[in-house]
Amino acid sequence: MLGALSAAGMIKGLVAILAAVGVKETSGLYVILNAAGDGFFQFLPVILALTAAKRFKMEQFTALALSFALVYPNIAASFANGNVDFLGLPVIFPSSSYLQTVLPIILTVWVGSKIEKFFKKIIPDVVKVFVIPFFVILITVPLAYLAIGPVMNWASNPIGVIFTNIYRFSPIVFSILLGALWQVLVMLGLHWGLVPIAILDFSTKGWSTLLVASTAICFAQAGALLNIFLRTKEDKVKQLTILAFISALFWVTEPVIYGITLPMRTPFIMTCVAGAIQGAFLGFSNTTAYTMGGMGYFAIPSYFTPKHVPAGANTDVDNVWYFLIAILMSFVLGFVLTQLTKIPYLYGGPDVKPVSGDKAAEPIAELKELKQEIIASPMIGQVVKLENVPDEVFASAAMGKGIAIDPIDGTVAAPVAGEITLASNWICYRYAY
Repeated sequence: MLGALSAAGMIKGLVAILAAVGVKETSGLYVILNAAGDGFFQFLPVILALTAAKRFKMEQFTALALSFALVYPNIAASFANGNVDFLGLPVIFPSSSYLQTVLPIILTVWVGSKIEKFFKKIIPDVVKVFVIPFFVILITVPLAYLAIGPVMNWASNPIGVIFTNIYRFSPIVFSILLGALWQVLVMLGLHWGLVPIAILDFSTKGWSTLLVASTAICFAQAGALLNIFLRTKEDKVKQLTILAFISALFWVTEPVIYGITLPMRTPFIMTCVAGAIQGAFLGFSNTTAYTMGGMGYFAIPSYFTPKHVPAGANTDVDNVWYFLIAILMSFVLGFVLTQLTKIPYLYGGPDVKPVSGDKAAEPIAELKELKQEIIASPMIGQVVKLENVPDEVFASAAMGKGIAIDPIDGTVAAPVAGEITLASNWICYRYAY
């Protein structure tokens, strides 16, 4: 997964470069490459469903069914007119849908795993294979749309209110908190409480400082990655950091966060600290964005002071230099702060190779040389060719090739030494086959 995630991030960076050099969004080159890079992130809930199913010990294909229900293409259009209910209960569907979200599908799979465990106890084994998934999907999907998803969307609104009030109290304190917590807010999908407010700022005032502290944080991840690359002793991690580093430079940090820094924990914390420090600098310098641009490098044009500065905006011509300094600060702090931490192993150590699947393959016992053995006849009697047996099924070799024995007595002995573990009643014929 991590390799594909990093590769998709690199393609998104390539698409951003194409857009920057003038390639039209309607061109086939842009459209196809954009789908190649963005498709993985659009349907991230599907990938997360698989990993969450492993973590919560849930049937993976049932978890996939839950994720497909959340990202179903036609459901957004169905809810576009509003006033949709489920058995009389109102359905609150987010305008941004559940594409690219993280927490809703994780919570959905967790709830589904509990429901699955319950039905495993009460459903007979003979019908478990299809009855359990039926009830899990039937119950969990409505819960996801009625409760789990709306709760996460609702949680983003108080976030927007809280941060707005902090901004009114002190822009510097706001920038510190936003820089420190932005990555966490994005992972939880709670940043959508701030984005609409920033868009409103740009549309009404022509400038905004609300999201400035978040635009250079990707370079803190890049700095941390560089340090991890230089210090890790795991070849697999080195390979992943190269791909993730490239994508991080183009503000695509999902491969970095989910694949490396977050599993290592302390490096992720250090990037949050770096984000807080660069956020403090941006807030103190009153760095202002004049357009709603991208992140990372592609945010730089947004900070050039226009000739006609909108009313109330920062008129400092060094505004863009403040942002460039913040980029450098983020990168250096990400590297230096990660240097102060221990780099943990992700795959068990430098001599341990990752094994696909849930369990590592057991070591194969050394093969012993087999000696020729003679298997005795189980009965005393005359050997008869199989085609001469008065039974059309056996005589035709439909049950396999072999011989028949016309026994002298009814005694049957085991042809080899062993222990009887199962006995059953069979119809006896004159011939033993």
